[in-house]
Amino acid sequence: MAETDPKTVQDLTLVVQMLQQQMQDKFHTMSDQIIGRIDDISSLIDDLEKNIADLMTQAGVEELEGENKIPATQKS
Repeated sequence: MAETDPKTVQDLTLVVQMLQQQMQDKFHTMSDQIIGRIDDISSLIDDLEKNIADLMTQAGVEELEGENKIPATQKS
């Protein structure tokens, strides 16, 4: 390896550096897309929870101790 051509080593180094930069750029782009989708999903879940709560209120249902729900008219 002592007799290697410096230009070839330099070229190889540049190719590896460019590939590394491209991989970092793609990783950053994909990370941003994933975070954006998580934010969108979080917003949709919040909206869904609000709509369910509104529907329960309109139906006269109250939430008692987690999952136990009874109509407001049947409470003792």
